[in-house]
Amino acid sequence: METKEKFLSFNLGVRDTAIISLQHITEVLQVSLPEICGVPQMPSSVLGIYNWRGEMLWLVDLEAMLGYPPISQGANLLSKIMAIVLENKGKYLGLLVRQLIDIEWLDTQEMKPPTSELFYPKILPFLQGYFINDSEDMIFNLDAITIIQAPMWKVHN
Repeated sequence: METKEKFLSFNLGVRDTAIISLQHITEVLQVSLPEICGVPQMPSSVLGIYNWRGEMLWLVDLEAMLGYPPISQGANLLSKIMAIVLENKGKYLGLLVRQLIDIEWLDTQEMKPPTSELFYPKILPFLQGYFINDSEDMIFNLDAITIIQAPMWKVHN
């Protein structure tokens, strides 16, 4: 039984590394902040709407959503930020991330279950589990479907 899966890894905060399964990633693109159309009365982690292939794509500051300091805060207006476009059942969501690292093959059987001792309460609901890499660092496996289905989108999607 093949249990290896491809994941896209990226930085989360200053020290952490997170991954999302490639099967839910449609595209990775660079977005510049002025091209994002802000929407009033949304959670602060929601930056707004972006015109993507002629569709409206909601963009979220993933770090702010998971309880880290917002990425968009440190960015100057001209900087381009990487966005990972997630897809589930025809719904799309763009996650702004600090920096992409690599594509990794990981064995899902080696994934450990997340516990409340190890993770912030804000990140726990979005974690499928975590891996320990060769240099003994934790890699957070984020659940794309839970992120897309997060209650804050329900109103707007």
